[in-house]
Amino acid sequence: MGGPKALVELDGEPLVRRTLRVLADGGCAPLVVVVGAAAADVRAVLPPGVTVVEALDWAEGMGASLRAGLSALSGVDTPAALVHLVDLPGVTAAAVARLGAGAAPDDLRRASYDGRPAHPVLIGRSHWTAVAASASGDAGARGYLAGHPALELVECGDVADPDDVDTPEALARFRASASDPG
Repeated sequence: MGGPKALVELDGEPLVRRTLRVLADGGCAPLVVVVGAAAADVRAVLPPGVTVVEALDWAEGMGASLRAGLSALSGVDTPAALVHLVDLPGVTAAAVARLGAGAAPDDLRRASYDGRPAHPVLIGRSHWTAVAASASGDAGARGYLAGHPALELVECGDVADPDDVDTPEALARFRASASDPG
């Protein structure tokens, strides 16, 4: 992408701010952002009231960020964490609200799109220790979620688009589809 994805702009808004807006509109609180590469630059564009956690071992991959985020929430009175990524601009507040509705400590939910598991993911507090222990590299919670008997897939294909924007071409496709009324 030519720089940190969190800072890539879509409609004049950095993806990290867009993601925070979607999470807040979907009912998430508190909002926690895990930063790594270009941490100071990302912090500079964050709105007030957001908790920022730095994953010092960010180069290890998504697992490091997940562990840092869950650790930061350990002292917060919340039954679950909704994990979302900045490079998924098609995920809507409606999808976030659907996934997080009535969240409880034993819940383990993953958004699905036409039956295909994707993001965001809701991890109930009772799963945090095991998820953190299994999170490594770029797999994040994938290994823990795979085949877990408590995992509930929550269909979100009618209210969101799961495609990530990992390349300038993917971002251009997203922009084009978002502006196409048909």
